[in-house]
Amino acid sequence: MDTALLDYELPEELIAQRPRARRDDSRLLVYRRSTGEIEHRVFTELPDLLSGELVVVNDTRVLPARIELRRTTGGRVEVLLVEELEDGLWEGLARPTRRLRVGERLGPVELMQSLGDGRWLLRLDGRFEGEMPLPPYIHERLSDPERYQTVYAHEPGAAAAPTAGLHFTRDLLSQFDHVAITLHVGLDTFRPVAVDRLEEHVLHGERYRVAPQAWERIAGAKRVLAVGTTTVRTLETVARTGELCGRTDLFITPGLEFQRVDALLTNFHLPRSSLLALVMAFAGVEETREIYSAAIAERYQFYSFGDAMLIL
Repeated sequence: MDTALLDYELPEELIAQRPRARRDDSRLLVYRRSTGEIEHRVFTELPDLLSGELVVVNDTRVLPARIELRRTTGGRVEVLLVEELEDGLWEGLARPTRRLRVGERLGPVELMQSLGDGRWLLRLDGRFEGEMPLPPYIHERLSDPERYQTVYAHEPGAAAAPTAGLHFTRDLLSQFDHVAITLHVGLDTFRPVAVDRLEEHVLHGERYRVAPQAWERIAGAKRVLAVGTTTVRTLETVARTGELCGRTDLFITPGLEFQRVDALLTNFHLPRSSLLALVMAFAGVEETREIYSAAIAERYQFYSFGDAMLIL
């Protein structure tokens, strides 16, 4: 697949800079695969749109792991701790990466090894006091860090929020039969597809865990609604491997046959992203491009704090 199909033009004013006052006040674009019909609804109407699906959410919790540091020369460095590999040893991002050197100390952080593309193996001494790692396209400071967590966030370990779940309130979630799985969102969320052919893009992998009782319910459900692309990747990984815990590097692209996801709730994703490729795999390439064109024409808000779409 030519990765140019993942491109689209988005007016900058449609990039949501802050969460809505109420989580479930967001708009909801509904796409029905059986008919190609698009509906424009609001998120509070979600219970009326489902037909008994088991709702599966990702309960990962975002680490406040963005740290502002200074070099001995006085230059500023931003470090994002992404995954703790062992006690005190982390994989992370550091910028401006081209100026940094192996062995350099940045306060409590030591640069151990460059992994390429801005990724580093880092040694962290002691505890850290970081900020919430908001995406770079959000330019406003978040007054309440909990608004970048889902109401069901429980398992610490993510570098970014599973944003489809940000629309749920506790009251709304209580109206569904639901279970939780865990996938800790990692570096691939920040990495665009930079190759010409989608098949050449490689995912680094992310940690996941599904409790046996949860998988028993998921496997036996008549229909499953996955809340977010991270949930999709976890369910489709377990459906293929039978492994309830581990790492997944499953790259879902058009042509994949879905084995355990029947409906998808997701946000609108960045162009040239693996997340958009997943949506195209589920809804169709041209269909997704038409959906995004309709969302832009209707002035939906995009990305992490933006509106949602439901694919049935």
